[in-house]
Amino acid sequence: MFKQNFNNKRYKRMKKIKTDFDTRLLAGKCSGLQLIETFFQFNELDVSKERLSNMMNYAVKRNSWIHEDQAVIFQFHQSMRSLIRAGYLMMLKDRKWTVDTRPEKISPWVLGLLSEKEYRNPLLVFRKAFREYTLKEFDYFMSGIVYFSMGTYENLPERNIVMPYIHTVKMLDAAHLILQRKREKKTADTKFSD
Repeated sequence: MFKQNFNNKRYKRMKKIKTDFDTRLLAGKCSGLQLIETFFQFNELDVSKERLSNMMNYAVKRNSWIHEDQAVIFQFHQSMRSLIRAGYLMMLKDRKWTVDTRPEKISPWVLGLLSEKEYRNPLLVFRKAFREYTLKEFDYFMSGIVYFSMGTYENLPERNIVMPYIHTVKMLDAAHLILQRKREKKTADTKFSD
């Protein structure tokens, strides 16, 4: 009797405890820059863009599925969600990650999908993405392409997934650029302090 009563009380207490990872993340436990650094410790830019592209291609094809390990796809999904949240956190800060605003033309090979303006200030990518879509909509997009790429389904995604895909690829480029500039700044600061 005592054991059953104790378990009921414990269950009621546990039921009241809610863990909201998104709130904790957005509350400042982890900075956007830390999340970006963590993402690129485990994921390379080119591999991530290729994997995202493959998932997108298989998501819109009927009667085909991605032939990659499901655990790898799930890990990538979680990493991308983290990167998107990092972009959201970065966007909330006023800090700029700009380069010299010299009038010289930047090579299209360097730009990728980014405009010159976005290349000079990568935070514009995040601002534009989150002006058009919410975190929840990006989560829905990532979950959708994972779901539709991992099996054969009669139906295709019901929403336009092309624009969130383009924003996500641009976020990958912008996040990598921010990290690269942070490293360059750290190297330059080290040289000047010596």
